[in-house]
Amino acid sequence: MHDFNLRAPVGANKKKKVLGRGQGSGKGTTSGKGHKGQKARSGGKTYVGFEGGQMPLYRRLARRGFSNYPFKKEWQIVNLGEIEKRYEAGETVDAASLLKKGILKGTEPIKVLSNGKFSKKLNFKVAAVSAGAKTKIEKTGGQIEVNPPKSKVLPKNKKAGGK
Repeated sequence: MHDFNLRAPVGANKKKKVLGRGQGSGKGTTSGKGHKGQKARSGGKTYVGFEGGQMPLYRRLARRGFSNYPFKKEWQIVNLGEIEKRYEAGETVDAASLLKKGILKGTEPIKVLSNGKFSKKLNFKVAAVSAGAKTKIEKTGGQIEVNPPKSKVLPKNKKAGGK
């Protein structure tokens, strides 16, 4: 076999079935769509959840309650054990340095958690620090500067929650 003698495997390429070209073709008259009705027409589709004109379930059920989802806070979590591995004593831990060292990927606010061993004196400039992490950092003589993220505020004409 030569390098440039390429072929698709048998059965990979099928010819499109030609519809509506007379009775002799085997797919004439109704073209495989049955007889009349909405589904036989062009563009004859219904939306998802359509129940034939009956009041659909999603409209029959009452919508109640409150969703806190629009106010959800998302954090990028960094553990002290990971910081211990990649930082030298005296360095500053902030968003820019965490991105540079490959610990973070996104732009969400950073929260430091206490998982792992920690023994270096470092300066932290992050959005949040857990209580356990705070005690470990202060025990080593490190400093913490917390800059909480700005909260999401919805415009006055928009409702919180719901669809």
